[in-house]
This record gives sequence, C-alpha cells and structure tokens, in this order.
Amino acid sequence: MKGVNAMTAAYRVSHLDALEAESIFVMREVVAEFERPVLLFSGGKDSIVMLRLAEKAFAPARIPFPVMHVDTGHNFSEVLAFRDARVEELGVQLIVASVPEAITSGLVRESADGMRNRIQTPVLLDAVEKYRFDALFGGARRDEEKARAKERVFSFRDEFGQWDPRNQRPELWSLYNARVHPGESIRVFPLSNWTELDIWHYIARERIGLPEIYFAHDREVVDRDGMLYAINEFLPLRAGEEPFVAKVRYRTVGDASCTAAVKSDADTIEKVIDEVAATRITERGATRGDDKVSEAAMEDRKREGYF
Repeated sequence: MKGVNAMTAAYRVSHLDALEAESIFVMREVVAEFERPVLLFSGGKDSIVMLRLAEKAFAPARIPFPVMHVDTGHNFSEVLAFRDARVEELGVQLIVASVPEAITSGLVRESADGMRNRIQTPVLLDAVEKYRFDALFGGARRDEEKARAKERVFSFRDEFGQWDPRNQRPELWSLYNARVHPGESIRVFPLSNWTELDIWHYIARERIGLPEIYFAHDREVVDRDGMLYAINEFLPLRAGEEPFVAKVRYRTVGDASCTAAVKSDADTIEKVIDEVAATRITERGATRGDDKVSEAAMEDRKREGYF
C-alpha cells in the first residue's frame, strides 16, 4: 500500500496545473470547432495570462488567431506600451477597434460624463461583424462581479450580439456546445474558474511580465467618494479638488477616466500576492467607478453585448 500511495502522490496535479490544463483545453476546443476566433487583449493582467495560455496551448506553432483591443482612447500609456511590445514579441496580428474613430464616424456618441465604457459595445459588435468573428476569448473571471458569475465558459450571443442569462447552454463534464448560426457567436471565458489570487500565483510561477502600473508607485491622485483616481488628461481636476501624491497600485487597468488605484506598498509580485490574499473587496468593487452607476450596471452592459 505504501508503494501505491507514493505513486498516487507522484501523479497529483497542483491547483494551478489543473486550472492551466482546463484553460488550454478550452482554447484548443475553440480552435477545433470555430472558423474565426479572436482573443480580446487589452494589456491587462487577465488578458496577459490568457495570451500566455494561448502561447502554451499551441506551441511550438504560433498562436492561430489574432488579438483585438477595443480601444477607448482613454488608456494608461504604460498599458498600451506593454500591449504593443507583447504582440510584437509573439508575432500575432493586433486588431484595434477604436472608440475615438467610431465617435468621429458617428457610430457612437460621447456620453455626457465622458466615460466610454458603455459606448465600447457598439464598437465591439461592429468589429465582430466586420471581421466575421464567431468566437471571442475574454479574460473575465467569475469572482470579479455578480453578472460575470452568471456566465458559462461558452457564453452564447444572438445575432445582435446580445446576452440572455436565461438562454444559455448546459455544460456537463466539460462538454461545450459550439453550434452557432450565421451571425451568432460565442464568448469564451477560459479563466472562468480562476480567482484574482490564482492569476497572481500563475504570474509568479510563469515569471510573466506586467505593466509597472500593477505595482506600488508614487502617483498624483484625487479622492472621489473614497476612490483614488490618477490625475491625467482624461480625468481633469474638478472645482475645489486638491490633488496629492500617494503610493498606489492598480488592481485592474480599464479606462483611465473611471479606473481607480488603491493605496499600497506592494512593489513586488510576492507582496501583491500577500495583499490580494488578505483583501475582502473584489477588484472591480474597489476600483471601477463605472460599475457603481447601479447595482445591475455590468449586467445591463453585458445584455447589450459588452464583455
């Protein structure tokens, strides 16, 4: 019996290995079943991990699909620089769906508050139609937000790109229904079963590079309703506001006009892991002003076609 127990221990798979294997299986399944998949890549940590998984899934060949960024025009410069460098390093095609260009062309109209997250949706759907994508990899995780917890790994979208949480397909024993009619598509979430802490442990294990914005640094910020926003060209000071310098880092890197930083001394991956392990607030709950519009803000956007 001792010999059997020793053999069992030798074949035991770690938590990260199991998550990695599941995600790679999902990616390979999509490439086998769909004609025109694309990976949404913003230069944020989740999409960086997803791109690393794609690299491992199809090595030694190149990643067999393009990556796409829905660019609001309100991005952090450090993140855009990282995005471009990583894409060039891997030799993959980058498609940029530009919100500023869509505003100029009249496809969308700038909102009164200046936030562009809501108007990303028509730009995304326009790109899906233009390039005839039938499967879109997204980096969303179920622990991020209540609406995202409703998603399946293969999330069906109708011919208008819309999501109905009551009209999704069963996923039993990792069997995924990939059938779609012309015009319909599937949003695929390989990181569904990962947590923020899993992401950071994987980044540490794989020694994955990240934009420096994820680590603690001094930045000029302003406090708005308890959230620390960096002062930049997309987020000017309001009357009566007093900026100050604080040591902060970003847990998520969305639109610079509505993404807040958190006070932090975590300037290494190990310190970030310790910080994330101790926190009791989700990353979007702590840092995304656009999610505070209403309790169902994210779900409303997802029904319209947002990720």
